[in-house]
Amino acid sequence: MSEKLVWLFVFVALYWVYCVFWGVSSARHSNSASQYFLADRQLPAWIFVLCATAMSFSGWTFMGYPALVFRDGFQFAQLALCAITIPLTGVLFLKRQWMLGKRFGYVTPGEMFADYFGGVTIRLLVLLIALVFAIPFVGMQLMAAGYLIQVLSDGMVDRHIAMWVMTSVVFLYVCMGGMRAAAYVSTLQSMLLVSGMVAIGLIAYGKLGGFGEFNVALAKLAASNIAASPSAAGAYSPYFSIPGVMQFSAGVGHEMPVGGIWTGAMILTYSLGLMGIQATPAFTMLAFASRDSKGFAPQQVWASGGIVGLVLLFFSLVPGMGAYFLGASQAATDAGLAVAQWLPVQDGNSKGGLIAHYIHALGEGAPWFMGLIAICALAAVQAMAALYASTTGTMLALDLYKRFVNPRADDRTQKFVARVAVGLIILAALLMATFTPFAQVNLGALALAFGFQLLPALAAICWFPWITRPGVIVGLIAGLVAVIFTEELGATLTRFFGFPIPWGRWPWTIHSAGWGIFCNVVLCAAVSFFTRGGFERERRWRFHQFLRDNSALPPEKHFLRPVVWALALAWLFFAVGPGAVIGNDFFGAPNGGIKAWSLGVPSIWAWQILWWGLGVLLIWFLAYKMELSIFPRERNQGQVAAAGALRRIADEDIPTTLRVSR
Repeated sequence: MSEKLVWLFVFVALYWVYCVFWGVSSARHSNSASQYFLADRQLPAWIFVLCATAMSFSGWTFMGYPALVFRDGFQFAQLALCAITIPLTGVLFLKRQWMLGKRFGYVTPGEMFADYFGGVTIRLLVLLIALVFAIPFVGMQLMAAGYLIQVLSDGMVDRHIAMWVMTSVVFLYVCMGGMRAAAYVSTLQSMLLVSGMVAIGLIAYGKLGGFGEFNVALAKLAASNIAASPSAAGAYSPYFSIPGVMQFSAGVGHEMPVGGIWTGAMILTYSLGLMGIQATPAFTMLAFASRDSKGFAPQQVWASGGIVGLVLLFFSLVPGMGAYFLGASQAATDAGLAVAQWLPVQDGNSKGGLIAHYIHALGEGAPWFMGLIAICALAAVQAMAALYASTTGTMLALDLYKRFVNPRADDRTQKFVARVAVGLIILAALLMATFTPFAQVNLGALALAFGFQLLPALAAICWFPWITRPGVIVGLIAGLVAVIFTEELGATLTRFFGFPIPWGRWPWTIHSAGWGIFCNVVLCAAVSFFTRGGFERERRWRFHQFLRDNSALPPEKHFLRPVVWALALAWLFFAVGPGAVIGNDFFGAPNGGIKAWSLGVPSIWAWQILWWGLGVLLIWFLAYKMELSIFPRERNQGQVAAAGALRRIADEDIPTTLRVSR
């Protein structure tokens, strides 16, 4: 066995010991169902900060983001601003969901939605969305981990075997310790995630000769023949420019957009889809499990917007664009752009394994370091798997088994059913990854867009009492259907039944999340308008009265509302929307060389950095100054005493016997 494999297995073993330790430790603190499902609602603020960061970014940023930057260039790198858009959902909804969880003792979001709207349809739809995240999407993450081990072991360990063995450890500690184990393990996973991304970025900088030499190489790439696609729209390389505001193409599989898929419309709607991460049921349950709301604003502003945004723009981007100069592109090598033959050529679908090959390349000179970075990658992938499996298992136990099968189930029975559900979820994910990877990819592609469809329902609970139950249900179903039929799954289904649809994936360069939310909002608003009366309004109003009494904005800040929301819309337009095309040459023509770049970097990169900084200011203002994520320490007695009221709520004894929603 080679030295690098020894180090790899040593670090894997140490990581597993840490995971199992928290599983055993948490099992000792999980005597009741409430303790097992929500860590007795006592997760500290610092745990929430690290856990929410790991859940939000996980393996798709660690391994997927650099690979797609390598494939599509800076037009995809605009998605680095997801460090702002993802926590924006949390800013809007998380504090208010936490308040309702404390006040009414909710354990699952299904209980909250069912209690607010009444009926069981919404509960089942929320459970469906949780399952789409927990099975195919998590399975895709686990499959990436198996591929990583196969590459690092030079094929000695098959990826399927690696995937099954590693996932068994995830099942072990989640099954034993529930939410508490998953949350405490994710603290280490979050730190490894960020540290690994920074380390790989520094390695790429070192191999390229530093930041200055990297920019020189980018200038050569922008001016080279390989960067000028014959189908590119405009005068600039598609690697250094966004290909227009929108293209009325039939969709991927029918008609490829000119110059690349990442138009302004695609970037905006894909960013909206990523906002669905913090709208998922798993995030709601993480909020319910928090002792207080003190961790919400720091996670949204500093951990996500500040730190992760910085890492994506200055470190994770470099391995993607730098791969052209390290041997990963045969065309770049043939054109004389490569400065080192360090990486193997990555063509076609193999580009997804770019980061695995970066880590593998470390094995020759620093085998111990390869093992350490490999653990960072594995931790990034497993962070999402553990938390989504835990929360979805809880939802199956309460929203399905206890609600419909055995309403009198005691704590022991509930915990047992949840553990069985976790096992079935992980088993289903592994079976799909092993035997039907194509179907898993198709289903996993629905996850982000499905999660985003919950935003109108969350908006109803947290902000708008005029939105009705029929409106939410009709809108949500319409949104989910629209998502399916603008993804590959819809095309596959229609071909199977003999009436293929005339469009492909993401027609008009609009992501399925955008098509879904359009149908969702239009029908939700229309149906709510015609069903706005009735006795249900009074029930809904008690929720909003509670939120207004305990989380109202002070009167002296009311004038800021239109200003700040106008600024937010402007940020979305210019940062991740149609206005982003201005950044193609705002700071100099991409193919003009470094002398033409007024800030010393490609114009589109400078544009991304500028709007990242403004985005951090935006969510800071929303979270802190507009009090969407905090409670003020002091407030005049003549105003609504939100802080004091919430302190009383936080001190209430939530019954350990789990409630069944009305």
